[in-house]
Order: sequence, then structure tokens, then C-alpha cells
Amino acid sequence: MLCFGEFLYILLKHCADLIVHSPSHPCLSVFQVMMQNLLDTVSNNPYRVRDVPLSDYAGGGKVKLREENRVVLYKKSQCQSWDCLLMCPNTPTMTLRLFQVVSEDDAMNWFSQYALKLQLFYDTLPLKAESIQPIVNCIRSHPDWSCAHIAVKTGLRKFLKYTSFQSHINSQNEVGQTPLHLACERGDLASVKQLLDESQVRTDISDFYGDTPIHCACKHRFSALCSQLGIGVNDLNIYFCFEAHKQLDMWLIFVSQVAVLRFLCQMCRLLLERDCSVNVLNKTGQSPLHILTKQGRSKAALVLLTHGADANLKDQDGNTALHLAMKMNHMDLIKVLIVFWADVEIPNNLGETPGLIAAQTSKGPKREMLLDMLSSVGVQRFLPAFPESSPPMSSTTKPQGIGNVIVSHHGMDKLLCLDGGGIKGLVLIQMLIALEQEAGQPIRELFDWVAGTSTGGILALCIIHGKPLNDLQNLYFKMRKKVFKGWRPYTKKPLEKFLKKEFGEDTKMTDVSHPRVMVTSVLADRRPCKLHIFRNYEPPYSTSDTFRPLTIPQGSSTCTTLLHIITCSVTWLLSHQLVWKAARASGAAPTYFPPMGRFLDGGLLANNPTLDAMAEIHQYNKTLNAEGKDTKKLGMVLSLGTGKSPEVEVTSLKLSCNPVKLAKSLKAANNLLKILMDCCTDSDGCAVDRARAFCEMTDTLYRRLSPQLSVEVMLNEVDEDVLMNMLLETRTYLNEQRAVLQFLQLCFDSISYLV
Repeated sequence: MLCFGEFLYILLKHCADLIVHSPSHPCLSVFQVMMQNLLDTVSNNPYRVRDVPLSDYAGGGKVKLREENRVVLYKKSQCQSWDCLLMCPNTPTMTLRLFQVVSEDDAMNWFSQYALKLQLFYDTLPLKAESIQPIVNCIRSHPDWSCAHIAVKTGLRKFLKYTSFQSHINSQNEVGQTPLHLACERGDLASVKQLLDESQVRTDISDFYGDTPIHCACKHRFSALCSQLGIGVNDLNIYFCFEAHKQLDMWLIFVSQVAVLRFLCQMCRLLLERDCSVNVLNKTGQSPLHILTKQGRSKAALVLLTHGADANLKDQDGNTALHLAMKMNHMDLIKVLIVFWADVEIPNNLGETPGLIAAQTSKGPKREMLLDMLSSVGVQRFLPAFPESSPPMSSTTKPQGIGNVIVSHHGMDKLLCLDGGGIKGLVLIQMLIALEQEAGQPIRELFDWVAGTSTGGILALCIIHGKPLNDLQNLYFKMRKKVFKGWRPYTKKPLEKFLKKEFGEDTKMTDVSHPRVMVTSVLADRRPCKLHIFRNYEPPYSTSDTFRPLTIPQGSSTCTTLLHIITCSVTWLLSHQLVWKAARASGAAPTYFPPMGRFLDGGLLANNPTLDAMAEIHQYNKTLNAEGKDTKKLGMVLSLGTGKSPEVEVTSLKLSCNPVKLAKSLKAANNLLKILMDCCTDSDGCAVDRARAFCEMTDTLYRRLSPQLSVEVMLNEVDEDVLMNMLLETRTYLNEQRAVLQFLQLCFDSISYLV
């Protein structure tokens, strides 16, 4: 590949030749002189690397002044120049002249630089003028740079893995930037991957401006690099320059500007997966999230938020990312930040809340939409938040309309039920976070029983094992494209890997005893199928179920009678049941994932597990009462759904054997299949009515929360926009149900419950 200087020289030479041989024209005379002067300037560049005969430096008038390895400095007396040569063992009659200067000081200075830094390159680099020229140009432009900086700048990323470069991998230049800073600044994703994968590079080093590599990755755009390659260059050449990026499953379409958003997201992921701090602040108090927000990068901001970025960090002016998004009137960013619990009432140093900024700066058709959205998620005022301002309604204010009859439920058990719904488990997490914030306590400390199906079962197990809810929200976003990848049914490996990582490969159901947990699944090795409950407690009653998922250990002599066999089998099963397998069995949705042995998704029989959980608790207490043991009555049930899909008109249900009506019959068959699946997995409607009636009959407090969604969200939905809208609707719903949340908070805080 020709260096830019060589390319310009050839171009100018051809232009000059064309002008010289063109017919004389008065208008060409001045231009001809200018072109010739420019050509002379380029061709006489003393630092241009040239191939020269070694014989030019033999004989009198040439004095060898210094020699370090292959770099030699000569003084030519006849022309009073100092020439630096790079000896080429493969071409003994030719050599590379690195420079030819007339200043001895310049010669001595650059000789030392060249000899020190070129040595690390010329042992493996082809010794040609066009390959050496970029390196010497970089040395002259940045004499304080290490060899690793030069390798990144010149695109010689293969050298970064060599031992001689490893000692320089975290070196800093005159502004404190490491080679990783430089690669991120240039948008060189291949170099970033090389540095992270094959060296002990540090991602936490700040430059003199307080920026870490992730700040640089957020600040600078990849399009700048592409524009320097030259507009009008053959598009295919640009494409093949990025062949290395295929390892990252990326594609590049070269147009007037390169689409860089996906590269920015991927670069952020690479840095964050290497434990780069996502909340580090620069000298202006800005986090990477602030920088991405100022650039309007909603997708990349989502990457940071799903890796733990704090949406409420303030910069030196007291602005959070939401303040900045409001100033930009960027709806997508505002949605993302609100979904990830950015405080909509927090003031900056001037007392401006995000709502006030929106009211002041938002213009055009988005204004009304934005203000309505803020009101729907709980923004109560659009005025400055100064101390003398009237405070918003306290969250501890007694809710209105609940009633004034107080019934004592002190000492009674509380049950949490979580529906199934695949990726819509994000709705459950959103409601659980709101409940946890309202109560001021972890969810696992608020309930005595937790029941879940499918994604709700996974969350139930996460809750009893103390997993932070915000981390679970991040995990769902990060894992969705790995779990729901390819065609249905999806491979089980990503899901099982995720479950093993979260719960541990050897963690047993009985390792955590409180709160008690019930995870539903379906035994599908028989007809009719049977509901199976995975528990972390031993049921005190016997069962007529003939299911034996694990055999009794061979050689056991203690189990003699049939009753003993049943008892031993249940006890041995509980002590050996792995948590991740229970979670996997509960989420084995047909057509989505393969069965877990003989188990299928619990949603086929108990997508809303409330009634089954209440029946289990009733049987549990009944057996203990019969044995004369103390029991605790069930006093409250909280059922959380994954959202109600909108009603859709069904126009065709009639099947026909007439070939002419084949299309209508296929449509009818499809509708009937959907209706059948809806009936099997229904978690609202009659399932809620039955649970409410059951609770009323047993004098048990019952509350159900499940937002109405504007569109149907599939179990395997991965589109970020669809999920953001779903979660924003959930936030709106939670604001509408604020009285219910306050009521539940009173239930948790008081010895009495309002009914």
C-alpha cells in the first residue's frame, strides 16, 4: 500500500506531466507554476523514505558517524547533509534512507528516536519504503509516543501481542493517553479487541482530562476515521479494510458517512465486559452516560444502563443524564432513562428539575407528548424545586378510598405470586422494584411464601437467593439476544449457562429455607399431564402422585414399607434437587425451548400460580394442624402479572373441507390454535376472578397488579423499542396504582391492614 506522501507525489507528477504536454493556454501558466512548486516540495521532503543504492555511501566524502543495530547515520561532506539509513539484509545492494537533513542537531535527535523505536518493528515488518514511512511519520509527529501507541496509530495491531510491546501497553503519552485511549478515540474496534484479548491492558487509567478509555469511546465517532480514508475511494476497498470485524458479527456499509452506532455499542460492551468502571467521572463530573446522552446515543446509553450505570449521577452543574436528555428533547433517551429509574424530580444546582427543563425548552409537536409522558410517570410539578416550594404528596400519606374498616392480620403469612411470560418478566421486575422502593425493604423480607411460573419461577428463585432486582433487570436485557437467538425452538445452552451462572451448578433447593418457594412445572410423560411443584421445603403430607424423578440410592436398607419408600423418595429428592434445573424445568416452554427431561413449562397448567399456591399452603397448614403443630394463616396475597395484551377481533373460526375455502380454513385453524394457547396460558380473566373469590371466602387480603399493554408482546421479543414502550407503560400503570402501592406499604409496616 502506498503511503499518503507517495500517493500525493505520483498524483502531482502525473498532473504536472499532463500540464506540460497539454497545448499552451494563458490560463494554465500560473497553475503550471503552482503545481511544479508543489511537486518540488513533496519530492524534496527530507524525511521521505526512499530506496537508494548502498554504493552511494562508499568511497570518499562519506563518514559513518553512528550505528545502532541496522540504523546507521552518515555525513556526506560534498552536500553537507546527514543521512540516516536502515540496512536491509535481504537487499544487500540497496538500503532505505530514512531522512536527509542539513542540520546536525536534527540528525542526532531523530537518529536516536529512529534507532530506539524502529528496532521493535523492522525485525518482522517488510522493509519497504511504503511500510516504514507511516512509522517514521508517527515518530516525528509524536516523539513521546511508545511503540504501542505507534502500532495503534499506524494500524499495525498484530505487533501488540509481541512481548517487546507488552511492557509499553499501559504507557501514557504527553496528555496521559494509553494505547487503548488512542484506539477508542480512533474508533479502531479491531485494535481495542486486540488490546483487551491479548494483553494485560488496564481500562481504568485516566488521561490528564480525567477521561478513561470508555469516555473516549463515547466521545468520538467512527465516521471521523472513515472520512480520513478518503471520500471516493473504491467502496470495496473500504469494506475489506474491516474484514477483521467479522469476528464481532458486524457489517459495514460505506456511504457518504459510515453508520457507527452499532460499533459504538459494541465497543462499550467490550470495555464493560472487562470490568471497566461504568460510573467513573471525569474532571467535569461527567460519567460515560452523560457523554452519550449529550450525543443523543440512546442505544449505547442502554448498553451502559444494562451494565449498572447510575442514571442519577450528577455532573459539576448538578445535571443528571435526564436533565441533559430533556434539554435535547430526545424522546428515546428520556424513555430509556425513565425505564431505568432516573429520578424525574431531582433538581440541579439551579433548582431545575427535568420536568421544568422540559416545560421550558421543549418545542413543536413533541412538547405535549413529552409533558403528558412525564405526568403519566409521576411528575407532579413543572416548577423549580426550591426549599420554599410546597413538597409533593408524601409517599406515606394514607391512601384514599381504601376503606376505614381495620382488620387485624398480625402474624399472618404473606404470599407473592409471579406469572409466566418469557421476556415480559421485565414487567414483573419493574413492579417488584417499585414495591421494594415503596416498602423500603428487600422483597424477600416482605413475604413468607413466593410462588412463580416460568419466568416468574426464575424470578422467585432469584428473590429468595437475594439477587438485587436492578441487577435482574440488567441481566434480562443483556441475555435476551443470547437466549432468543436463531430459530425456534432455541438451543438450550445459553439459557442453561445463564441459570448455572446465577444460581450455581451445585446449589440445592433446600440451601435456602426462607421464604418458602414454589416453582411450577408440568409432568408431560403421561396423559393427562400433571402439575408438579418444586419446593425448598418438605411437604408434611403424603401424595398419591407416582412421579419418581430421582431413584432411591442403591443399597438403601432403611426404606422397607411402601410408606417409607414414598417418604424416603421425597426427602432424597428435595435434598438433591438443583435450583438451576428447577428453573429450567419451569421455563421449558413448548416450541421455544426443548423439554427438561420429562418436564414442560409450568405455564401450560398454572401460568398464574395463585390458586395452586394457595391450595398448597392450605394443605400444608391442614396437615400441620392435624399433627397438633402451630400454623400461620395466610393473610395477604399479592399477584403480579406480566401485562395484559389488547383484545383482538377474531373473524374466522369455521373449518371447511372444501378446497376452494382452503385459505379461510387455514386462517380459522390458526385462530383456533391461538385461542387454544390463550386458554392454556391465561393468567388474567377468570384465573384472577377465582383467586379473588377464594381469598374473599377465606378472609384473605388479595391484590392483583398487571398493566394493560398497548400491543401484544411476544415471549421472545428482543426489539429494544418494543421493550422500552412496554416498560414505560408499566411505569405509567404503577403511577396510576400508587394508592395500591401505598396500601401495600402500610400492610408491610403496620400490625394492621386496611381492607
